[in-house]
Amino acid sequence: MKPIRAIATASLLLLCGAAPAPQDPAIGLWAYRVSYPVGLKGNLLLSHNGAKWHGMVHGVTADGTQNGNTIQIVFPNSGGEFRGTFEHGALHGFWVRRQVTDDPNFPFGEAMHYAGALDLKPAGAGRWRSAVVPLDDTFTLYLKIFRDADGTMKAAFRNPELHSHGEAMQFAVTEDGDALHFSAKLDSGEVKHDATLLHGPDRIAIVWNDLKKTIELTRVTPGAAVHFFPRPPESAPYAYRVPAKTADGWRVAPARDEGMDETVLAKAVQRIADIDPASGRAWLIHSMAVARHGKLVLDEYFYGFGRDDVHDTRSASKTFSAVILGALMRDGVAISTNSRMVDVMAPLRPFGNPDPRKNRITLGHLLTHSAGLACDDNAEHSPGNEDAMEADTAHPDWTRRTVDLPMQYEPGVHYAYCSMNINLAGAMLSRASGAWLPALFDRTVARPLGFGPYYWNLQGTGEGYLGGGVFLRPRDFMKIGQAYLDGGIWNGHRIATPDWEKTSTSEQMHISPATTGVSGDAFIENYYDTGEGFAWHLLTVKSGDKQYPCWFANGNGGQLLIVVPQFDLVAMFTAGNYGQGVWNRERDDILGGMIIPAISDSKTQSK
Repeated sequence: MKPIRAIATASLLLLCGAAPAPQDPAIGLWAYRVSYPVGLKGNLLLSHNGAKWHGMVHGVTADGTQNGNTIQIVFPNSGGEFRGTFEHGALHGFWVRRQVTDDPNFPFGEAMHYAGALDLKPAGAGRWRSAVVPLDDTFTLYLKIFRDADGTMKAAFRNPELHSHGEAMQFAVTEDGDALHFSAKLDSGEVKHDATLLHGPDRIAIVWNDLKKTIELTRVTPGAAVHFFPRPPESAPYAYRVPAKTADGWRVAPARDEGMDETVLAKAVQRIADIDPASGRAWLIHSMAVARHGKLVLDEYFYGFGRDDVHDTRSASKTFSAVILGALMRDGVAISTNSRMVDVMAPLRPFGNPDPRKNRITLGHLLTHSAGLACDDNAEHSPGNEDAMEADTAHPDWTRRTVDLPMQYEPGVHYAYCSMNINLAGAMLSRASGAWLPALFDRTVARPLGFGPYYWNLQGTGEGYLGGGVFLRPRDFMKIGQAYLDGGIWNGHRIATPDWEKTSTSEQMHISPATTGVSGDAFIENYYDTGEGFAWHLLTVKSGDKQYPCWFANGNGGQLLIVVPQFDLVAMFTAGNYGQGVWNRERDDILGGMIIPAISDSKTQSK
């Protein structure tokens, strides 16, 4: 099965697999897909003569230079950029994909700059070769129109990339000739969309607000809509299978060998496969994996995703800040949670909105969202709000803007979840190490843990962004949880000390109505009354009448890496319910309700 991001290559595709029209011409499954140009693709050939470098991709050439050990080659017409380092005869580098400004979702999601690590191979004296496969930028919209059990016509829009679903998960449909009217009542009011059924061939034309234009959806067969269904229709019931053994470093084993009931695990997978994607509360889980005692025992994918597909991890990738810091401290770099922001970021002086409290912000405060800056992602009008920062494309230096924010609180006393806190922490890590953030991650995490392809999103300045949004394979992300569960070691490679593993996953800040300044429904909608580690969240998993402590990374839409030390257990979920707060059901309903009950032995581990 082809990866979701590698299907479309033209600017606009009408999906193939047209289905015959039913008696009611609107009933059925419809689809639209657009793919935006992302620059050059193909084989990259690099060569150098002293400090002069030359690159060629798909017949397009460009020259670059070397400054110290850093190389940069910018290809014409926004084709892309090579960024690398050359030390002691070894070349490491990234392909930086263009910003996709013609995507109406720019600067959000896939439309940003992305840096992907290259697998550079020697190709002769002073020459290297690598495949360039930039992250695709696609938008797929499905529409299912159907009649429910009582004959009422209903509809659901689904979009696997961004969860653009027309604001409601399900609509009532009325017809007036070829005019279709979609409506849904929400707490915020009624949502309506109007469309037209076109003929010769059958199409549905609708103004789609997220794309800011009229699009035409074409009728497709269920077999051609692989990203609409959890599993292909008419699939046989799921039977447990051992995860595939690949070259990614995971040891695999039958679940029964690690004290887990394979029948119960199979029921968990089947539960996801049985979800109706057009239901009003559709749970769009894209992958689920489980490791016990250091071995992968379950690895399953849904909605057209596969083992080798990268997935948007959203804010779950904030946890990489703690992992990188642990690696730098292990290596003796002069950086710690006590490092003052104003000292490390001194080259940006003078800071805007001077305040004595700003001098007391530490890296630890940033990693626990307690820096005291006017920075709150849950407050629409906060000057440090992530959406507001990213939408202001005229000021692309989010690090500069964050250090210039006014202070609201004394550092260390007030909790306000803010992505720009973690991004500023990333800037501190980059400054302290002298390395570009994607290259720092590659050196300290990705290469030691044997990551496959991944894509690191960048600010408009070209600097790495650590507030969330890294695309990578779920099995690779899961290695972080396993390494930390094992005291900071993955397959013999130490990425953090045992002390840092324990410290970063222990409570450093408490989240409560008192520390957030919000209570009642406002608190419940945004927070839990719980502890917070250094870029790790702390909570419990409910299983039956018991609760088990866990630490985890989570991201919008259902990206969850969960570690339950008591059971020597790591679980990973990716999902597509972006902007819809249902993903903690994965933690309690699947992990707590089905995976933990599958444990049939008495082997537990206390930390």
